[in-house]
Amino acid sequence: MKTIQEAVESTVRKTPFIEEALNEKLINVSSLARIILPEVDKLLKKQVKVGAVMMAINRLSPASELRIRKNIRKFTLSLGDFIVRSDLSDYTYKNTKSLLKEIAKILEITANNNDSFITVSTGIFETNIVINQPLKPYIKEFFIHEKLIHNIQNLASITIKLPEGNLEQSGFYYFILKQLAWADIPLQEIISTTNEMTIVVKEKDINQTFAILVDMKK
Repeated sequence: MKTIQEAVESTVRKTPFIEEALNEKLINVSSLARIILPEVDKLLKKQVKVGAVMMAINRLSPASELRIRKNIRKFTLSLGDFIVRSDLSDYTYKNTKSLLKEIAKILEITANNNDSFITVSTGIFETNIVINQPLKPYIKEFFIHEKLIHNIQNLASITIKLPEGNLEQSGFYYFILKQLAWADIPLQEIISTTNEMTIVVKEKDINQTFAILVDMKK
């Protein structure tokens, strides 16, 4: 059976923002205890006093979280160049047998054009395509018979060259995306390879996004 300490810890860990805010002394412990009390009661299957929950919160050890943050900070200092692109469009199509053939056509065109930008992410039921302005006519031509699920224009992207070993560092992507979440920047797409990460946002948000990412390297 879980103890009060274990129940409080598991409840707080579910929300990383709360954990970090606690470590930064930004949250009132008494208020937090009252908020999570119903969840703690549910986990323990009994009623617990607010004072006991407060004591458990105060005993939470930040050592593990602080160690992870320290390691991530080292990684962010070694981030590579940022590449910014604007005037992008985002298309999502329902997966069909013919869709793959049309994607092959547009990829063949981009192979002979260094100015083209395209990313293709294929899921189980749908495929997402992000392109730059010169490729839009080909999308309209090749995909005319495909089922368009979603489309948004006026986007921009920032591609980040990631340091080697990023796959071994837990919390690395969270650390980057957290900065944007705190700034209330909605992400349109996140595209990644082993050593690259591309964040797609609305053009109106690109300056703020760039400023946040640059600040991480300082």
